[in-house]
Amino acid sequence: MSAHGARAGEFAVGWKALTAAVVGVACGASPVPFNVLPLVMGPIHATLGWDFADISAGMMIFGVIASLLAPVFGALADRFGVRLVALASLAAFTVTFASLYFTPASVGGYWALWALLGVVGIGSTPVTFSRAISIWFYRNRGLALAIMLLGTSAAAFVVPQLAQSAIGWGGWRLAFPVVALLPLLLALPLCLAWFREPRPDERPAGISDERGQLAGMTLAQAVRGYRFWLLLTVVFLVAFAYAGAHIHIAEIVELHGFAPRVAAGALGIIATGILASRLFIGYLFDRVWAPAVACPALLLSGLGCWLLTGTSPSLTRIVIGAFLIAFSAGAESDVIAFFAAKYFGMAHYGRIYGLLYLAFGIGASLSPVAYGMVRDRTGRYDEILMMALVMFLATGGALLALGRYPVLERDPAATLQAMPASRTEALGS
Repeated sequence: MSAHGARAGEFAVGWKALTAAVVGVACGASPVPFNVLPLVMGPIHATLGWDFADISAGMMIFGVIASLLAPVFGALADRFGVRLVALASLAAFTVTFASLYFTPASVGGYWALWALLGVVGIGSTPVTFSRAISIWFYRNRGLALAIMLLGTSAAAFVVPQLAQSAIGWGGWRLAFPVVALLPLLLALPLCLAWFREPRPDERPAGISDERGQLAGMTLAQAVRGYRFWLLLTVVFLVAFAYAGAHIHIAEIVELHGFAPRVAAGALGIIATGILASRLFIGYLFDRVWAPAVACPALLLSGLGCWLLTGTSPSLTRIVIGAFLIAFSAGAESDVIAFFAAKYFGMAHYGRIYGLLYLAFGIGASLSPVAYGMVRDRTGRYDEILMMALVMFLATGGALLALGRYPVLERDPAATLQAMPASRTEALGS
């Protein structure tokens, strides 16, 4: 079969699982809290008197706990399959997120609800969904993962508008149960109907051998190599640089002199940037050496940080800055899933991806608090945005040190083999 035919064949076979994964990711614990908290942060501050760092700490607690559990949920998906893990976690996330309506007047009670969300929600993220998609797709994996992760972009378009409407109807508390209707009414029914891993006979060539055995390293083999630790560091730094800017983007825009409705629209700009970069980056990942694609995307996000500094009333500058900073999210999500599959294989993907996601989650959890602390102490975000700029520049360059894709044995316990050292293979997929 030709390369074109193989790509078309993968989508013909796996489109149902991919569609369900898009909706599952869109309604899960990865994008939903990030797109609601920016809009309720100001009203919570106004009604309960908590400072921005305390409010942002809820996201930190949620993210840290979820991240620590990511390898556990990844291992469960490796052992029991992603369908059971993803559906159970998505249902628990729905109920717990809606319960934030009952946030008490104490900061401790607020934090406890976010902690519970972290315990139950991590299985409704790409930690599980990406495993299935990475097995359904091989030649077109980068594009398929990018399409799956468009769910986060869709959430950034829909969730803020829905949450803002709910706040207008009944205050900030109502935003949580109203948004929780999305996983309840959309994601759970569709995933029940269509989401699953492929049977061995449905897998594309290259995923497994004739016995159905998946190719890839063990976790022990992965952590003995420099690539794992380099990726872990890059993922942490990019998440730290980006997540706080996303959470605080409405406040950043308001400091430039714009009204809250315009500030809320900045989330849509970020969503557009993520969508555009994710599709373009995912498409290129299948055709060009992936680090050479991710590097310039991260450099552009650094430029976006610089554009967001200061108090310029230029809407053009704000739009471009928000759009460019979103390139880091578009690049990083693909980096975690695509690079984990490409450099370490699928045999123990859940465990390896889970550890990489742990770094992502810790960075993304600490970042909003750091941004909030800078805002509380200085009244602006310039210092933390310039720190993020440096992180984007450093991580973009660091990815180039990953080197050629390895050839992985189809025996899960096998050792890594070296690829022939040719420039063509170094730049190919």
